[in-house]
Amino acid sequence: MNICVYCASSSAIDAAHVELAAQTGAELARRGHTLVSGGGSVSCMGAVARAARAGGARTIGVIPRALLALEVSDTEADELIVTDTMRERKALMDARADGFLALPGGLGTLEELLEIWVARVLSLHAKPVVVLDPGGVFGHLRLLVDELVEGGFVRDVARDTLIWATSVGEALDRLETAAPEGVVAAGTAPPHPTDREIIEGD
Repeated sequence: MNICVYCASSSAIDAAHVELAAQTGAELARRGHTLVSGGGSVSCMGAVARAARAGGARTIGVIPRALLALEVSDTEADELIVTDTMRERKALMDARADGFLALPGGLGTLEELLEIWVARVLSLHAKPVVVLDPGGVFGHLRLLVDELVEGGFVRDVARDTLIWATSVGEALDRLETAAPEGVVAAGTAPPHPTDREIIEGD
């Protein structure tokens, strides 16, 4: 299963969030999954990718050209795709993934989470979307959505489409359980390349 992980790139956050990302990468690898990430090597983005590779997982990074210097690209990724825009980046990450996992993060993480959640609600894809938030960083978001449901702005079914988890094991269990039929068993990752691939987007 190709799992896209959205997470923080900030170095100002508590180290516990970076450790959570590393635990996620390690468990993802232990279960035989492939990581799809934003192609950065710092903070949580770097931690999840390094831990996944350390456990033997294949890692795919997708990063826009403008962020190569800012985020410090994950040059150790098995496949590093450089795009011209953020929109292309997100589209490729979406296309390469069988499921999505959001860890605590900032505006970029929120944007990615909301976009893929809305697309799921609109049946533009059938892939599971899970939030792993053991410390309640996104607690106010959850409350806000409840208020939007109460006010009639959001349907119950839309709210319930998003899956919440409080541990790494629970998050991956939920992703595997909700994945499209055949994905977990067969996987969608191509054979592991002999050498790292760095692909420049069109």
